[in-house]
Amino acid sequence: MELSGLGREPAAVSQPYPVQFLASKPNGRVAANWANRPSDERYLNLEDLHLATRKRADFARVRTLKSSVICVESDGYSDHLALRLPGEERQIAATNWSFGQLCSLANAPSSYLRQLPAPLAAINLQHGLVSHGAEYIKTLEVGGDNLELRAVTGADYGRIWDHELVASVREIAGNGVTDSRWKVPGVLDWSTMTHNPFVKVTQETTTLYASDRDVFIFLVDDLHPIEAGRLATGEPDLYFRGFYAWNSEVGSKSLGIASFYLRAVCQNRLLWGVEQFQEIKVRHSKFASRRFSHEVSPALTAFANSSPAPFLAGIKSARETRVAKTDEDRQDFLRGRGFSKLESAKIIETVLREEGHQPESLYDFAQGITALARSRLHQDVRLALEGKARDLMKANR
Repeated sequence: MELSGLGREPAAVSQPYPVQFLASKPNGRVAANWANRPSDERYLNLEDLHLATRKRADFARVRTLKSSVICVESDGYSDHLALRLPGEERQIAATNWSFGQLCSLANAPSSYLRQLPAPLAAINLQHGLVSHGAEYIKTLEVGGDNLELRAVTGADYGRIWDHELVASVREIAGNGVTDSRWKVPGVLDWSTMTHNPFVKVTQETTTLYASDRDVFIFLVDDLHPIEAGRLATGEPDLYFRGFYAWNSEVGSKSLGIASFYLRAVCQNRLLWGVEQFQEIKVRHSKFASRRFSHEVSPALTAFANSSPAPFLAGIKSARETRVAKTDEDRQDFLRGRGFSKLESAKIIETVLREEGHQPESLYDFAQGITALARSRLHQDVRLALEGKARDLMKANR
């Protein structure tokens, strides 16, 4: 296998390749989706995913209404509530998600209303909509044999449709399987410590998901690994690029993309050896659509087309920049950056255990600080430590 040199476009591989990484905590965002998505939320290519998300948008209707004109009804016999909206003769059913949104906009506790008999819940929710609700709300309705209320948001909610995100990803990835270098990832074989990018996309291996609440996409370029120096063993340290993107057109989460370099992906979709993690999030506020078109979509395209040279140069320089030769140097270096004596000892011990040598370079110390961060339970402390590790790498650029 030919490995890429600094600044050169990586060559495509023809077989699985060996990977190594610190025994560290992996990124579990993709794995959480892999573990919890039922079969009807899994897609085998971006073409089918786009078709499904576009179809539901084509059959949707968005309206801005006064909350007081929504009529909450119960037949008095069943435990089901139904709504009646202006201009509709038929009742419209609320999903669990939209019912919770409606309760929130009416200042009514949804957990309490769900426990009440339907007639009482209808009276309380109606009172909240008339007396305490937002003056104007925005509804997302789906027609067909059965009318369904998919979302109820504030009037200024800036909806970005799920199919719009999928379409942006398709511009760089095609079908996400064979059309471009961006594809559903392969799998790490723990028995041989090799990453195999030539794995068939199935319901079990796919990383393309969509439900009635959201869409989530994870793609990589694992056919073109890049060599970022050598490990302590003398073996090449191989990375490949990856990103995941998510959205919810019904308001259950923000829109966002995260890009990074990584070393391997497990069968259960844990990400190992993640570096250079960068994230953009967009709340569905009034100008969300503008931010998506002017910031998020271009950022995704820029990452897809970017050269790995700056990443490689940063890793290479950090590995070559020696900042400590003795135990005293190591302690002074870390103490001078605000670490306690105990923290400094843990960082040095971690590098020695996982890298097989005492920390000497900026890269060594950055890896040790990151490992210390992963051991912290509180997110704010963890993020602060990870920030210090990033600052070390940035200062060397």
